[in-house]
Amino acid sequence: MAYDESKKAWVAVDCLVLGYDVETKSINVLSFKRQVDPFAGQWSLIGEFINEEEGIDDAAKRVLEKYTGLNDVFLEQISVYGNTNRDPAGRVISILYWSLIKLDDIHKDLVNKHGARWFSIEDLPKMVLDHGEMIKFGREYLLSKAKNTPLGFELLPQKFTLPQLLHLYEAIYGNQLDDRNFRKKILSTDLLQRLNEKDKSGSKKGAFLYQFNQEKYHELMSKGYHLELV
Repeated sequence: MAYDESKKAWVAVDCLVLGYDVETKSINVLSFKRQVDPFAGQWSLIGEFINEEEGIDDAAKRVLEKYTGLNDVFLEQISVYGNTNRDPAGRVISILYWSLIKLDDIHKDLVNKHGARWFSIEDLPKMVLDHGEMIKFGREYLLSKAKNTPLGFELLPQKFTLPQLLHLYEAIYGNQLDDRNFRKKILSTDLLQRLNEKDKSGSKKGAFLYQFNQEKYHELMSKGYHLELV
């Protein structure tokens, strides 16, 4: 069959942007109100069609920067959605990317400009098309990724406490973890550097602040990293 005889399909990128809220101890999803029919005004992942002259990765980076202002963050292609009836407007294939970002880094004015909003992954509104399935897949992928990638590197502030790191992993795993066992395993990786500073927001005694050892991080990632917490 010649190229000009085949039926046309549109190709889009959708970005599953995840952030961690230290205050609420929740994994959050960045969503926005869809601006085109069908389903205009309903909640959607951020995404757009790929321009004819751009590559797929470039399209994902463009979409992420447009809605968050960020252009140098973690971004990875994780799945493709192409069911023939997934979009009633036409044959649309969507390439799903995910990004992990620190909430403090995001440009809030851009988020507000596009009508975007953070929702806890535990309390999402009804999403358009198959975006709910995308988020479910992304959550499962996040859990598997947590076992071989130090995700706190992407999600936590530069300085954090061990309880904050524990709460992040509890949010990822979806259940409570043993505090002593967690501390023992995470400290054995030598990924953390304890600082001579304390966070006293929770008590007078306070908790020591830590930061990630970037050199050790890159070393472990090149050799292979595995952290099984349950």
